[in-house]
Amino acid sequence: MISELLFTSILLGAGLAMDAFSVSLADGLNEPEMPGRRAIGIAGIFAGFQFAMPLAGWVLVRTAVKAFNKLEFFIPWIALILLLYIGGKMLIEGICENRSKSAETTTSSEHKLGAGELVVQGIATSIDALSVGFAIEAYSAAEAVASSVIIGIVTLIICLAGLTIGKKAGTRLAGKAAILGGIILIFIGIEIWLGGIN
Repeated sequence: MISELLFTSILLGAGLAMDAFSVSLADGLNEPEMPGRRAIGIAGIFAGFQFAMPLAGWVLVRTAVKAFNKLEFFIPWIALILLLYIGGKMLIEGICENRSKSAETTTSSEHKLGAGELVVQGIATSIDALSVGFAIEAYSAAEAVASSVIIGIVTLIICLAGLTIGKKAGTRLAGKAAILGGIILIFIGIEIWLGGIN
């Protein structure tokens, strides 16, 4: 049973972390000089939400299935709105910085995302993980917590990889990084929305 829980949770974590990986990639592109501690913090935000959402889904399924079924309809819409907001903001800032850079070539195009924006990204990329509550509904409380911890750890590792790849590519892309990052976030939002409404 333990090996089955571990295997299932790793697979769930890898699947759920793909949106967070893509957003991490965009964040790394946007901030190529990001220090290691900040990268761990950003990956930790994504991992924290990916840990919390399946657990919250498990509680909802166990206590308020009817209410959760009604809420599930709004999940792709919430993710779309949040990622369009952050991606659009990043895209506009990248375009504005590129325009001003033509006048002053020494200006850095790097824009650090604030804590609020990172939390919004964390919510947007993990909100669909609420539905994992259905997949782990048969688990005991201890098993649900263990599964959510494994999902969080897998997400942390995958997001650190995304940030590292993004940082390396971002250094090469220079001024175009914020624009590309914004486009990626908008694309992810639309992809989550399309997947959720089908």
